Amino acid sequence: MIIGKVIGSVVATRKNEKLIGSKFLIIESLKDMKQDETGDKFVAVDVIGAGIGDVVMVARGSAARLACDRQDAPCDAAVVGIIDDGTQLEK
Repeated sequence: MIIGKVIGSVVATRKNEKLIGSKFLIIESLKDMKQDETGDKFVAVDVIGAGIGDVVMVARGSAARLACDRQDAPCDAAVVGIIDDGTQLEK
């Protein structure tokens, strides 16, 4: 599971038929849940209705296909939760 911030959306008029009706978001990975320490950007299918600016949980790989309820869809990332608050224990 990855924590990231929604920074945009993608519109694709032509796509695989198994992805028709899906909403696509651009996610920027967050390191330690701090918005100023960002990582890679990638596209994820949104299955919960997240929006730009939301901090989200993203499932990757086969777990993403399960989250989309489309086991045969070409999907390797899916937004599965919107984070309201996150804390981390200090070492």
